[in-house]
Amino acid sequence: MHKELPKFIAKLKDRGFMVKLDTNGFFPDVLAQCLAIVDYVAMDLKTIPEKYKKLGAADTTGLLRSVALLKEDKMPCEFRTTVVPEIVTEQDIPLMGELARGAKTYALQQFVPDETLDKRCQNIKPYTPEVIAGFAETLKKYVGNVVIRV
Repeated sequence: MHKELPKFIAKLKDRGFMVKLDTNGFFPDVLAQCLAIVDYVAMDLKTIPEKYKKLGAADTTGLLRSVALLKEDKMPCEFRTTVVPEIVTEQDIPLMGELARGAKTYALQQFVPDETLDKRCQNIKPYTPEVIAGFAETLKKYVGNVVIRV
């Protein structure tokens, strides 16, 4: 979001810090400027592009450009999804895998209803670790390294 981010990161690097950039992917131009200077990037893939409208993002053009940038770049990175039932379904997983096809790492993270900003989410029952493990097996068809965080 912040156009000055690359300058800030450069200052951190000049001082000897390692920098990990976490992004939602909606600002690919800023991301592109940062790729040469950060040490690691983690990008959220909340769900399939068609469902981003439910999350308040009607246009996913920037997101898709960022996915392509990270898949082309040689820098260490990961795509990650917090598997929120209703937002991510079993049917979505192959489509998300196709989107990330060829990426280095994909992480699936357990949804914790106690830690949400939207109080409506507190009533959503998380997937079991076994269901998430099944999602991971599906993703392995698209991405070599799949990490589970439960």
